[in-house]
Amino acid sequence: MSFIDLPDGLAERIIQCNSTYTVRFGVRLRGRMFSFIGWRSVHSEHCEPVKGGIRYASNADAEEVEALAALMTLKCSLVDVPFGGSKGALKIDPREWSAQELERITRRFTQELNKRGLIGPGVNVPAPDIGTGEREMAWMVDEFRRANPTDVVNARACVTGKPLSKGGIAGRTEATGRGVQFAIQSYLRDPRTPGLRGRRDLADATVIVQGFGNVGYHAAKFLSEEDGAKVCVIAERDGYVANPGGLPIEDLKQHQLKTGSILGFPGATSFAGDTTGIELSCDVLIPAAMENAIHADNASKIKAQLVVEAANGPITFEADKILRIRAITVLPDLYVNAGGVVVSYFEWVKNLTHIPFGLLERRRRERRNQTLATALERMTGKEFPADIREEFLEGGAEIDLVRSGLEDVMRSTWSRIGDLLEIQPELDDYRTAAYVASIRQIAEAYEAIGI
Repeated sequence: MSFIDLPDGLAERIIQCNSTYTVRFGVRLRGRMFSFIGWRSVHSEHCEPVKGGIRYASNADAEEVEALAALMTLKCSLVDVPFGGSKGALKIDPREWSAQELERITRRFTQELNKRGLIGPGVNVPAPDIGTGEREMAWMVDEFRRANPTDVVNARACVTGKPLSKGGIAGRTEATGRGVQFAIQSYLRDPRTPGLRGRRDLADATVIVQGFGNVGYHAAKFLSEEDGAKVCVIAERDGYVANPGGLPIEDLKQHQLKTGSILGFPGATSFAGDTTGIELSCDVLIPAAMENAIHADNASKIKAQLVVEAANGPITFEADKILRIRAITVLPDLYVNAGGVVVSYFEWVKNLTHIPFGLLERRRRERRNQTLATALERMTGKEFPADIREEFLEGGAEIDLVRSGLEDVMRSTWSRIGDLLEIQPELDDYRTAAYVASIRQIAEAYEAIGI
């Protein structure tokens, strides 16, 4: 069944990647020459610059990069961020190289991208992904500045996900996990959804998180510490840990950083080598690890009411059909994990304007709030409550403004998905509604420029 009426040939144009570049280069390390292969795919330039992460993984290939670039186009369109989609990868296991060696490799990779116009604030803006982070982005922006001495004013905007000292933005590291939290909250607030057995909050709701990297950790932390959820299971590739009363997420993270594994944590029971943690009973299941975590063989064993796709493509096509038949609600990755690109957009804007968020209005807001507090005290004859006074008077730091902006985007995007599903009930699920909303906007952009 077709849900979108597109002009002839436009669907094929949207599906295809515009270009995929393969770069091969050598780096002299450990007394010999090592050769590396990488890719940068540009899916759509209906909106420029294009945006997408760069991953370092030993199993990376061109086909995966193209698929992820297409997903970025759809994601940016859905949340109405003005980027086209791109993605990159370097076929490398970063654990096999020292920090100094990785820096040399990253700088050479950046040189190759720069030669081909595949990095730059107005053309193509990379970001962290699997195997990369703030450190790699700092190396890339520094190398880009060296190679483009006449563009140093805006050079910091050539990548996002940088350290704060290199032009990054507060809240970028937590952004995807924070977006997961806002996505779940938006779903629960919407009276058109079934909620969690009719409930509209996460207090005491049981949660299982698969993957305890950046996204899984932050999602678990925010849901447990701020929303009162019980994160009962954290699953990783080497097993899972469980505590029916809820895991202390920050303590577990510190244990993982010290030992390299979540297993053996004294505040939980460990199940080494067991990958069935996601099959336990819970209210919310959050796959935040790799692709295809839920597949045809285990989809019938999932016992969650709500599955929230924090990773890219964690549910296979066959598994998705099984979950739908079993009436398990799925919040799609296209929406759920868009927090990273939203805050990347904020960082890009900050780098181009050269003004930190809130700089021009923070003190004015503080004075206005002080005036309101004083007026309330005079009107009531009582002092303003001391326990909330400081928060009320706060003018808003950058992190507060970033979180506010991200929440607004996630809530408005959910309304867009929900409204479309209400108008077209034949779409049947949130994934289809999200894709239809996204593709329609891309099609309108192509038609507007005469393509």
